[in-house]
Amino acid sequence: QHPDLIQMNTSKKPDLSFFQIILPVLFLGIIIIYGLVIRPIFLEQPAFPLEIVFLLASVFAIAQLMMLGFGWEEIQHSFIQKLARGFPAILILFAIGIIIGTWMVSGTIPMMIYYGIRLISPSYIYVLAFFIPIIFSTLTGTSWGSIGTIGVVIIGVAAVIEANLGITAGAIVGGAFFGDKLSPLSDTTNIAAIATEVDLYDHIRSMMFTTFPSALIATAIYFILGLLYPPASSEIDSQQIAPTLNAIASIFNFNGLLLIPPVIVLVGSIRKMATLPTLLISSLSAAILALIFQPFTISDIMTTIHKGFDTNMAFWNSATPEGIKVLFNRGGLYELNEAIIFSIMVFIFIGTIDLIDAMPTIVNRIFGFIKSKSSLIISSLFATAFTNGITSNQSATSFIIGDAFGKRYDQSGVSRKVLSRSIEDYGTMFESLIPWHATTIFLTTTLGVSYGEYWHWQLLSLINLVMAPTLAILGKGCYYTEKT
Repeated sequence: QHPDLIQMNTSKKPDLSFFQIILPVLFLGIIIIYGLVIRPIFLEQPAFPLEIVFLLASVFAIAQLMMLGFGWEEIQHSFIQKLARGFPAILILFAIGIIIGTWMVSGTIPMMIYYGIRLISPSYIYVLAFFIPIIFSTLTGTSWGSIGTIGVVIIGVAAVIEANLGITAGAIVGGAFFGDKLSPLSDTTNIAAIATEVDLYDHIRSMMFTTFPSALIATAIYFILGLLYPPASSEIDSQQIAPTLNAIASIFNFNGLLLIPPVIVLVGSIRKMATLPTLLISSLSAAILALIFQPFTISDIMTTIHKGFDTNMAFWNSATPEGIKVLFNRGGLYELNEAIIFSIMVFIFIGTIDLIDAMPTIVNRIFGFIKSKSSLIISSLFATAFTNGITSNQSATSFIIGDAFGKRYDQSGVSRKVLSRSIEDYGTMFESLIPWHATTIFLTTTLGVSYGEYWHWQLLSLINLVMAPTLAILGKGCYYTEKT
């Protein structure tokens, strides 16, 4: 159907009531509360998959709009337009899977992990517990993977030298999430950029205004805590880390040239080069380095690009620790398939309700009293925290808040880079401070440290919760003078 005809048909639709406009969003909220909150927490049943949640919401929204008189062609045209705008970002998600795999098979990530572990020193255990996970998360793009591998090693070392486990766990969690936010390989970082239609590197640079000062303050406090709560022992039992180091060294050959792939990404970010070509060039360089320096075959490299790296490729090493497998067996085109499918489902839902301006109408009704730019930013921060606390899922939060506040930011002349940052500041960074959140449950189970022991030592997020609204009030780093 011709776009002009679609526009003509749409213009003939009668005015809708507020209830008719918000009904699809209410339906989504009911499914989320039942499927993601009531079932797992109160009924002890599996939570609904988020992809299915948004698929059901999309079916409901499409059915309602058709009953209201909208034609299928114009509904389809609306969500296809949304998909078209988000497709370049979906291609980046595919590229991230490739880059993770090639950085693994080339030895780039394993080399950084190897030397990161060797940096552990009892004298600076809290500072290193913060810094080393930053390296891991930045290179792998996963905070959970970093916590579940190097975090377990660090907490084990802290227990041996009798350091404060609460402080250590708080530092590990903060470092892992800080590195995750800086990583162009992170799924949540990419989804926040996709949901707000912001360039990935612009989003990362925007986050630096809040997370980097918070990290500096946290580092200083962890250093002081090392003096106030020093570990009882000044030596590390090599048996705690030797198996991990030996396993990594037996699989890969290390060389300074293996730093070329991350340097390419770093230069591309600084020079504001196109994200997708930069990631693919970095992946290509990593594949070439794998052929030159590593004992893997070209078939192994092709398999890695397709389905991800597998430590079983190193047939000469029969005793790989389980922690190494968890961290290294990653990558490939299908690495982020769940994030990609979820993004498509959300685009269909949001594209459908865009026909009736549902999300902007809701935001204008709830936050219509807001006049200042700083109040708008603070409102989006608290809306993000509430949504993440209810859904226990940052990806869903990113799309819901991004679509709800995007047009309001445009109307107020505030760059969407601030919105994408706010979604992370009070979303991803806030997760580990919510007792019932899936992230908190994972952390306490993995590290063996209770919520009550670590939450007040998770300094990065606590400081960041103050930093984000403070900058909004002061107008610093909020791009108020930049044209939207």
